[in-house]
Amino acid sequence: MNVNIQTVHFDADMKLIDYVSKKLQKIGTFHDKVIKVDVFLKLDNVVHTIKDKIAEIQVHVPKQKFFVKASSKSFEESFDSALDSLVNQIKRKKDKQTV
Repeated sequence: MNVNIQTVHFDADMKLIDYVSKKLQKIGTFHDKVIKVDVFLKLDNVVHTIKDKIAEIQVHVPKQKFFVKASSKSFEESFDSALDSLVNQIKRKKDKQTV
């Protein structure tokens, strides 16, 4: 599984990168043919004082892509929310294939 983490409008510290990488290792337990995972961490409303943190996750498996996007006041919270949604998508798709 190839993991690509990109940050937009800021430079992430190693603590955040390690957090994301550690959480992404769990995706392999839900789908055994994950080829590539792209994570985009973005700052929204850069010109305003209120900054929303957005996490986007795109998972590539053979013949399919899963995509989720979540935003909140912290990157960890946004990423956790997006990851939960992604796991639900993968589980639903897998259940449909087995039926």
